[in-house]
Amino acid sequence: MRENSISNQKIRSFIAFELPSQLKSALLQLQTELKEPCYTFIKWVSIEGIHLTLKFLGNIPLIKVDEITSAISNAAKGILPFRLETTCLGAFPNLSRPNVLWIGIDGDLDKLSMLQKQIDSVLEKKGFPKEKRTFNPHLTIVRLREDTSVQNRQEFGKLVESKNVTIKCPFEVDGISMMRSQLLPTGAVYHRLSEVKLSC
Repeated sequence: MRENSISNQKIRSFIAFELPSQLKSALLQLQTELKEPCYTFIKWVSIEGIHLTLKFLGNIPLIKVDEITSAISNAAKGILPFRLETTCLGAFPNLSRPNVLWIGIDGDLDKLSMLQKQIDSVLEKKGFPKEKRTFNPHLTIVRLREDTSVQNRQEFGKLVESKNVTIKCPFEVDGISMMRSQLLPTGAVYHRLSEVKLSC
């Protein structure tokens, strides 16, 4: 009975790079600079919840974690650790009417893109459809509430542009994490399920 319960359990998960503490500190400082008490329509992403996501898996059976981790390990074979760097602020769809505010990523983007494509390919064989959208590496730091008015979106976009912020924070990518996301009333909580280290 207990074994069946475990085998049927599903978890919300994704594949990502976890961020080093110095980058988290820089992102926290940035959020502090942008915070205005009147902007009640903004949802600040928890610093512990910011990751460089490679692939969202959705709800998966808990018993599939080892199999998926093995597939990620195969995708990462021969890829050595590499360096990335945060850059300037951007928004989806744009800063004139933002829904999401993010920090861009620069650095060894060729290696990052190759790794993401290889993970996408091996997981397609495990039943996870390939991403239809072009991979656009970024770190989400703000989400605007759905009922935010056009005027408030424009005001916030102008504030971001006026700050002209660029965070040059280099960091090394040496491992890929499979993460669990639990949606609680107090917000999302993240736990690492497994990690694959990059090596030759």
